[in-house]
Amino acid sequence: MGEEAAVREPKLYDLRTPLDEATVRAMRAGDPVLLSGRVYTARDAAHRRLVTLIEAGQELPLELAGQVIYYCGPTPAPPGRPIGSAGPTTSSRMDPYAPRLHALGLRATIGKGERSQEVRDALQHYGAVYLAAVGGIGALLARTIRAARVVAEADLGPEAIRELELDEFPAIVAYDAHGGSVFGR
Repeated sequence: MGEEAAVREPKLYDLRTPLDEATVRAMRAGDPVLLSGRVYTARDAAHRRLVTLIEAGQELPLELAGQVIYYCGPTPAPPGRPIGSAGPTTSSRMDPYAPRLHALGLRATIGKGERSQEVRDALQHYGAVYLAAVGGIGALLARTIRAARVVAEADLGPEAIRELELDEFPAIVAYDAHGGSVFGR
């Protein structure tokens, strides 16, 4: 029998955006993350518009280099709060667009569920990670959001692109920049 592979203990990453490539490449699938700083929300309709702008050679309404996109369509803010429930949405709907955004320096996305092989390849090629957040606890996750404002695509309502200010948003590295996965594949 061969030697058993050493089991790596997960490392907690207390991150602040923007993210640099070296930090992202150091992370491994299964590492817990507390994310603070500016993060953008965008879902499939917004992603479709961003890629249309890229293909037309037009300027994007946000800088992607070093940034994080949270796949989220929050509910309206209750009195005294910057945002309503803000849970992750199914990430696979963004798979047709994500590689194009990673090519522009997007360092991380946050969502729930598995991703396509094309996205996983883009993470490795461009030095990015996919972070998973727990679904069903959007009201709890919203407590980590200190500020929120629409920055683009306001006509999309809940799916508009928002800039959030996070304070220790909890997630886990689901896919890393080395092909690692918490999903066992």
